Amino acid sequence: MSAASFLNIFSIVSGCFPVIAALYNYKHLDKILKIAAAFFLVSFLVDLGLFFSMQLVERNNYPVLHFFVLISIMFFVAIYYYAFFKTTLKKTIVVLGLIAILISIFNLVFVEGIWEYPSISNTILNVLLIFFSLAYFYQLLNKQEFIHIEKQGLFWINAGVLFYYAINIFLFMLFKQLLNTHKEVYMINYITNIIANILFTVGLLCKPQPQKTI
Repeated sequence: MSAASFLNIFSIVSGCFPVIAALYNYKHLDKILKIAAAFFLVSFLVDLGLFFSMQLVERNNYPVLHFFVLISIMFFVAIYYYAFFKTTLKKTIVVLGLIAILISIFNLVFVEGIWEYPSISNTILNVLLIFFSLAYFYQLLNKQEFIHIEKQGLFWINAGVLFYYAINIFLFMLFKQLLNTHKEVYMINYITNIIANILFTVGLLCKPQPQKTI
């Protein structure tokens, strides 16, 4: 088995880590972490389904990726909507999420098409989540009362989001070119996915700490 194949399999398997953590710590999860846990379950099932479908039948799975991008946008809009305190930020998240969904649907129908890899939609998702995660860190680090940020479950999940999407943004943008010339570069995605899933797992094992509006 090649290193790329091993990392690919381990990357997929690592997707079950946050799911197991959520089941183990479910009674301590607040609304935000339950939404995040639901997304991680969907993400794991999609990755698992794509892997087995490619092993059993060689077919184009890009339509699934297009719809997964849309699902991801909706989940993360919900997560960050509840994570932010200020009404203006909540409204901004909803508006940006709707714009991202509309662009992704337009791309799916008129630009790249459903049978092509969703580079544009994935890039939009990456930019959106990098903005959300940085804004959340700004809110967390500028709270007026003292808090242990390492005990905040969403801190670890947000760190995983920023880490994964900030590193992979250029990989998704250039996926079509890299697929034909430098397939080994996609190992970056496998490694970052494993690390992000570990961060998500840590977050879901945390007991939610009280958060006060600032």
